[in-house]
Parts: sequence; C-alpha cells; structure tokens
Amino acid sequence: MLLLAASLAAAAPALTDDFRHGLAKWRIEAEAPAKVSARGGILDVDTPKGISLWFRRPLTGPVSISFDVEAVAKGGPNDAVSDVNAFWMAHEAGEPGTAPLAQRSGAFATYDTLQTYYVGIGGNRNTTTRFRRYVGRPGDRPLLPVNDLKAKSAMLRPNAWTHIELIAYGGHVVVRRDGQTLFSYDDPQPYTRGWFALRTTKSHLRYRNFRIDPR
Repeated sequence: MLLLAASLAAAAPALTDDFRHGLAKWRIEAEAPAKVSARGGILDVDTPKGISLWFRRPLTGPVSISFDVEAVAKGGPNDAVSDVNAFWMAHEAGEPGTAPLAQRSGAFATYDTLQTYYVGIGGNRNTTTRFRRYVGRPGDRPLLPVNDLKAKSAMLRPNAWTHIELIAYGGHVVVRRDGQTLFSYDDPQPYTRGWFALRTTKSHLRYRNFRIDPR
C-alpha cells in the first residue's frame, strides 16, 4: 500500500505555463496600470509600481517551482533592473493553505498579513537580495542577517536570462539561481500548502519555462 502511494505521488503531473495562450492561469493584482502579456513563449511584465501575478492553482508540498527570468534594460520607462521577487506557499494567517487569498491592491505592504516564504532578488534598485518567512503580522517582515545579501554576485544582470528554483520540501526551504544555492532555510514550523506569485515593482521583466513539480 505504501509503495502504491509512493508510485502515485511520483506520477503526479507538473503544472506548467508555456506563455503561449494568454493569462488565464494567473490572477493579477496591480498597484497601477501595467503592461502584462503572455504570448510566443514569453510572459512580459512592464510595470511602474507593485504587481503580483498569482498562479490560480494552490500548491501542496513538497514542491519545486522553476522559471527563467530576464530583467530588461533597453531604455524603457520601467527598465530599472530590479526586483525579481516571489511568494510561495502563501496563505492568509490562520487559514488553510488552499483557502482563496483576499484580493489585494498590489501594494507591497498589503501582503504583510500573509504567512508565506518570500524572496526578493535585486531588490531596492538592485542593491539587496533577501529571503524572508512572513508571519502574518502587519509591518513585521522578519529578516535574518544570513538571509540579507548585498554582494554584487547576488544581484541581477541586465538583459541576461537566469534560472530560478524555489523549493519547499517539508521544513527545508531553498532558493537556487543558475544551480547555485542563494538561501537554505530549515523551518521548524513549515508552510506546506498555499499559493504562488511572481512579484515585482517598477521594473520590466520577462519570464519563460514556468513549471511546478511535485518532489
């Protein structure tokens, strides 16, 4: 019986978006009007302010989320090379991980009330790269010193594709970029179910090869 359960778990299909058929798989929360499109294999997000794109399927761990992303710097008004961010295993504080999330404005502070993992690569105009475990309290975004990177090697490179992998495996949470571990965190009270969002603010980002794999 255990072998059968393991076999079924191993056969669980990946969730993907090839970005060739529009935005039906995403719910958008934008602080200001933004240009967002999914066609030709590319999700293009060009935004003057905060925006979150929530994948419409809830996730149950263990799970690995991966995608390629490019920070565009070609002279556009929002080409700031900044903020490749994401929430994963997100849920409202005190709610089960599969309960729908409240609609938010897209302003960053409105997400403080989530319990979620968060990464911000090249945040604050490409000067910080950070991992946080949100605890669901307004104004409280705990940040361990080891999870606050400022080295140039941890920042974004303009007009270059980079591969991101976000893992939630029980209490083991990992962020990898181009196969290298940026953050590794062991959570004694892990978030094992919830929602995923691509997140940015005042930037122009392009995504491809999005997939979510059960582990």
